[in-house]
Amino acid sequence: MGLLKASLVITAAVLMKAQTTAVPDWAQPGSATHKQVPPPADFHRPATNYNEPIGLFEGQSDIGSALIPGSAHYDPGTKQYTITSAGYNIWYTRDEFRFLWKKMSGDVSLAADLTFPNPNGYGDRKGVLVIRQSLDDDSKEAVVGEHGTGMIHLAQRPERHGMMTDEQFRFGGTLSHVMAKRIGIEKRGDAIAIFISLEGEPMHQFGPPITLHFDQPFYVGVGFCPHLPDKTDTGVFSNVILENEAGKMNENFAVSHVENGERVPTSQ
Repeated sequence: MGLLKASLVITAAVLMKAQTTAVPDWAQPGSATHKQVPPPADFHRPATNYNEPIGLFEGQSDIGSALIPGSAHYDPGTKQYTITSAGYNIWYTRDEFRFLWKKMSGDVSLAADLTFPNPNGYGDRKGVLVIRQSLDDDSKEAVVGEHGTGMIHLAQRPERHGMMTDEQFRFGGTLSHVMAKRIGIEKRGDAIAIFISLEGEPMHQFGPPITLHFDQPFYVGVGFCPHLPDKTDTGVFSNVILENEAGKMNENFAVSHVENGERVPTSQ
């Protein structure tokens, strides 16, 4: 009972701190009346790290230690990772997001289905597949992200404390409201590529790769950022594959299609 009471006291203290800590203007999300801008050059927060295995991953971290601590849960039955996080962005010169990671070397294939359970989340929230040099908030990194609006991108911070750049992909016509069912990131030497499956078809590379060198070992994993500095939201990653080899995007991947409004496996 004493431990439960202590836990409740700590949780209440964390929430009170988040509510009383002023959110800097630069961290507020963009809106019709406000433009988000890069953080000050000297603004950093160390990551809060939890070196406990979760599913395929060796540990998890609140990169940039957002005002409200994040959390993650793995369901071995459904093989789903549910990530809840606050965080202003994964952009500019520093990041804030919950990150489930594994230290790796060499080539990598990482892919997952991604959903956003909250239908009213901020449009620019994003689930991400990430390769990072370190757990610092300004680390060199390559990111494949899917936004709440459906836009996907392949982004990079080419050096520590550098500015993020990206290749953005938006879909029009009959695919204008389609959220990619599955996203992937592949590291083949220094070439980093984005892979997608829009509607359940086998994954395929989308656009040209970028070139970015990582010293070994590096961190590989999945993460979520709500684009809100002092509020949490949730992303769910399913059917995650993580292979220490390139060319494995469709490993154990079941082709599917939509039938009567539901996605079902396609017979091979």
